[in-house]
Order: sequence, then structure tokens, then C-alpha cells
Amino acid sequence: MGGEHSTGVARGRCARIVARRAPFPAALKNNESVIADDLRQFLETMLLALAALLPIVNPLGAAPVYLAKTVDLSPSEHADLARRVALNCFLLLLASLLIGAYVLEFFDLSVPIVQVAGGLVVCSLAWTLLHQPDEPIEWVHDAAHSVGRRPDFRARAFYPLTMPLIVGPGSISVAITIGANRSHGVRTLIVDSLAHATGVLLVALTVFVTLRYADRILRRLGPTGSAVLLRLSAFILLCIGVQIMWNGVSSLWRSLAAF
Repeated sequence: MGGEHSTGVARGRCARIVARRAPFPAALKNNESVIADDLRQFLETMLLALAALLPIVNPLGAAPVYLAKTVDLSPSEHADLARRVALNCFLLLLASLLIGAYVLEFFDLSVPIVQVAGGLVVCSLAWTLLHQPDEPIEWVHDAAHSVGRRPDFRARAFYPLTMPLIVGPGSISVAITIGANRSHGVRTLIVDSLAHATGVLLVALTVFVTLRYADRILRRLGPTGSAVLLRLSAFILLCIGVQIMWNGVSSLWRSLAAF
């Protein structure tokens, strides 16, 4: 009897131990499911940001215009400028994604207003490039004799090379629209923010590589091919500016017609 009693007690203890340990595999499985969901959400959000921004930023299409604006730079200055432009692109796009919607709300602005104003800026830049002479501008020819009048290449890193050439109103509007889909919950917000930052980082790296080696395109095309490509890119840029402005005007018109 004593042996049976001790055996029953031992079995009861084992049952209690198993009951206590049973939730651990279930909790581990739940944690793995949550991590898998977060990873899937991260990849989907990152790919969405990359697929939406990269075609609009289009660094390859902006390369001829970039070359025309940096024809006077040395190789070291060219590399430094490409790095600065890529960094500016990263910061502008990331800020537009994370806080762009809040900034527009603070100033009581709408995305169509940004599109109209930005489209005008893009059209102005494209019009200037269309009428730019094929040869380098005058101060490039006599730079050795007038170093004091030579513009600082760092001043061009933000305007016009970063904005509106690379990061124009179209990409800013898309970034604000993506960021306006605010996440509910701290965990989801953190995952989305990291995914947006990763997607923008990939876009900025693409911009850096394209602009860093854009001079090789100029060498392969030659003077005539470069001039043709520059004019074509400027005309396309003008059309993009008109399209962006038209999108803004159409949205404003629809909002007025709704009243």
C-alpha cells in the first residue's frame, strides 16, 4: 500500500510538472508566429516604399541633367557631391514618410497644393535646361583665371540637384501618401518605420551609385549624344512637371466641385 501510495504521489507530481510546462511550447509557437507576421509586414512595407518611390525618383533618367549641372567638377568633387545628394535624398524622403503628413496638417496644407507648387518649380528647372547652351557655361572655360567667381559645388547639392531634380514634388507626394497610412499600435508603428527607412535607404543607395558613375555615360555618348540626351531628359522633366501640376489642379477642381 505504501508503495502504491508513493507511486501515485509521484505520478501526480509529474502530471503537475507537465501541466506547468505545457504552456511553454504554445507560448514559443505564438512568439514565432508574431515574429513571422512582423517579418512579413516589414518586407511588404519595405517593398511597397521601394516600388513606389524608385520609379518616380528615377536617378538614371536624372543622370544627364546631373551631368550638365556638374560639368565643372573634379572627380573628387563629383564623388563628394554624389554622396551629399544621396544623403539629402535619404533625409528628405524619410522625413516625408515619417512626418510629412503631420507637417502638412500643421500648416493646414493639402497634397494637391504641394503638387501645384512643386510642379511649377520642376517646370522652371526643365525650361532652363531646355534653353541651356550645349557648351559648358562661361565660367567653366575660364575657371583657372577666375577661381573666386566659381560657385561652391556644395551649394548645388540640395538645390537644384536634390530638390527638385531627384526628390521632386511627385516623390514627396508619394512619400507623404505612404506615410499618411498611420499604423495602429506601437509594435506595428516601429515595424513600419524601420521598413520605410530601409526602403528609402535602398533608394538613396541607388541614387548614389547612379550619380557617382554618371560620368561614364557622358564618355560613352560623346558630346552630340550627351546634348541630345540632355534635351530629351529636360523635355521629359518639363512634361513631368506639367503632369504633377495638372494632378494637383485636378484634385483641387474636384474638391471645389464637391461643394
